[in-house]
Amino acid sequence: MNPFDIFVAYVSWGSDGKRRPMLMYKKSGGDMMAFPITTQYANKPKAIHARYFEINDWSQSGLDRQSYVDTGTPYVFSEERLEQTKPIGRLTENDKKRLIEFFA
Repeated sequence: MNPFDIFVAYVSWGSDGKRRPMLMYKKSGGDMMAFPITTQYANKPKAIHARYFEINDWSQSGLDRQSYVDTGTPYVFSEERLEQTKPIGRLTENDKKRLIEFFA
């Protein structure tokens, strides 16, 4: 798995959780930092909108519909945990450049 790959992983919060698409952002040692991808945007508060990155080329990236990267909720996965996980897609060069600028 490489930075800017999109994969599906089970993420949990409290006693609940679900499988969701994630964007691999960077590797550090044996850990990988990833952000969840969501389709839920319109009904979110403006404070949350500010931390959501819109994926323009969502279809070319392997996603089924308009999606957003939730940059305010990073997850850390061990490389071992994801070693059998195959990417479902990858950000396009255009969206990759825009995401880097978003963080700048």
